[in-house]
Amino acid sequence: MNYIKYILAVSIVGASALSCARNSEASKSKNISETTKEEPLNVILMIGDGMGIPQVSSAFYFGEGEPNFQQFETIGLINTSSTSHLITDSAAGATAFATGEKTYKRAIGMSKDTLPLPTILEQLKEEGYQTGLISLTSITHATPASFYAHVEDRDMHEEIAKQLVDAEIDFFAGGGRKYFSGRKDGLNLYDDLIAKNYHLDTLDLAEVDNSQPNAFILAEEGIPSKTKGRGDFLQQASKKGLDYFSSNEKPFFLMIEGSYIDWGGHAKDEKMMIQEVLDFDKTIGVVLEFLKSHPNTLLVITADHETGGVSLGKYYEEDSNGRKKEVPGKVQVYFNDDQHSTELIPVFAKGKGEELFNGVYQNNEIYHKIFQAINGTSNE
Repeated sequence: MNYIKYILAVSIVGASALSCARNSEASKSKNISETTKEEPLNVILMIGDGMGIPQVSSAFYFGEGEPNFQQFETIGLINTSSTSHLITDSAAGATAFATGEKTYKRAIGMSKDTLPLPTILEQLKEEGYQTGLISLTSITHATPASFYAHVEDRDMHEEIAKQLVDAEIDFFAGGGRKYFSGRKDGLNLYDDLIAKNYHLDTLDLAEVDNSQPNAFILAEEGIPSKTKGRGDFLQQASKKGLDYFSSNEKPFFLMIEGSYIDWGGHAKDEKMMIQEVLDFDKTIGVVLEFLKSHPNTLLVITADHETGGVSLGKYYEEDSNGRKKEVPGKVQVYFNDDQHSTELIPVFAKGKGEELFNGVYQNNEIYHKIFQAINGTSNE
């Protein structure tokens, strides 16, 4: 009988220990630890849509001076495949970043079984974080939408816009006016935003009101590309967002998307792609300046996929006889396709916890590594 009691006691202790271990492991990904609540970590996630290693490389050959990419020492690589396709789209790619789970192509904030998944933005908001999104496309587009919405297909823009109102994000800037007003269902979501005390601007990236949430919805669909005269919107919006968050004492999560690197690849437009990469690189410079004065911040830069099968190769000119001649001091952008590719994608990290982002891993690990950094835990 004593032997049986001993076995039961050991079993209970073992089960209790296993349960504690499991609870501890879960808390690493989904809860901020008590030890870090004194000074929670700010998180900035920058996504260069369609930006592979060749696109990053273009900043070194077509920009003026040293690109901001060169300031990073911590660099990793991610595999971007979705559960349904080896070659992903922005919806599945961004959902992996936002939820920590891979999903099927076109899914927004949903599992591969079409079940809603909590996003990093939603989870951190529950922990008292301020939240923000900046995009050059419609704010309902696949990449930003994956951080707050839960729909089966990325083209459900009107439903995504309704969910954005309910998400109560503190600062967001992008396009997409037609999904908030003049909708098929007759709703005017501007009224709903104002009812939620938003400072709303649909005309210009004007002054931010630090005392209330801010919504800048500044184009019917997307903000224009650089080749169509956009200007410095991405840099200005990022600076305004960072100033807004730092005016309050709460930590924040901010996603910044450089959307049109992808569009340059789809159009096989060398000029557009280069200008968008250089603009994204300048925006990185704005964020790096913020990190200098706010060291309790983690910056992660990556992409959802590569677009265009881009390579940088020899530049040729024709001589007077029509013969091709290499120009030693120049390179040329070549497009293999006008679609997404399955290239491994670079990850750049700087700030507290940056060492977690070294190595080669799956895209959904970005989510888990960010939570490890927030919790102050290592890869071990």
